[in-house]
This record gives sequence, structure tokens and C-alpha cells, in this order.
Amino acid sequence: QVQLVESGGGLVQPGGSLRLSCAVSGSVFSIATMGWFRQALGKEREFIAASRNGGATYYADSVKGRFTISRDNAKNTVYLQMNSLKPEDTANYYCAAADPKTPYGPWWQLKTYKTWGQGTQVTVSS
Repeated sequence: QVQLVESGGGLVQPGGSLRLSCAVSGSVFSIATMGWFRQALGKEREFIAASRNGGATYYADSVKGRFTISRDNAKNTVYLQMNSLKPEDTANYYCAAADPKTPYGPWWQLKTYKTWGQGTQVTVSS
């Protein structure tokens, strides 16, 4: 069973940057799809970014051009680089690993993912 541990959240001013990390217990290369989601207070969890192990990446329109997802196979870690942060980016951020039964399922759907981290809080405020 894969385990995921996020880190890197915190308080940042609008316009600032943060890099979130998701440490994977096991080979991240073997996981077909890794995703990042976020959930703001009182709102549903929403898709942010996804990475296929073949190299393809996908982003929500709200973060396209500002956020970048990447994998470091040597470190078994997935990153989310977040630039030009806005107050509306404030949320708890989760990484997720695709269910081995649906490795290449729709990357934007929660049901594609089986394993979730505990989340890391990002607060964008002046």
C-alpha cells in the first residue's frame, strides 16, 4: 500500500511562491497518475494538477501558467511549484496516487485516485 506525505505548506503573501512536496513510499515512477487537489473551507475538493508517468501534465484553468507539477523519480517525490499566489488559492492541498485498477483514468476526477495524503495547509494573505 502506497503512502503519501505532503509538506511545504504555510503562510505566504499574495504574489509569493511556495513549493509543496509529496513523498511517496515506493516507486513514484510505477504510479501511472499522480495528482494534486485542494479543498477550501466549506467547499468541495477540486482538481489542481496531474502528472502521468509518461511525462504528460494537466492543470486546472484556475492555476494554469502559475502552478507546475513535477516528479523526481530518484527521490520518489512529486512537487507542486506554486507561483503568483492569490488569496483564492488558500486551501488544504492534497496529493493523490491513482488506483492501480484505473491507472490512466480521468485525471481530473477524484474517483481515479485511491491513496491520499493527509494534506498541507496553504494560506495566502497579507
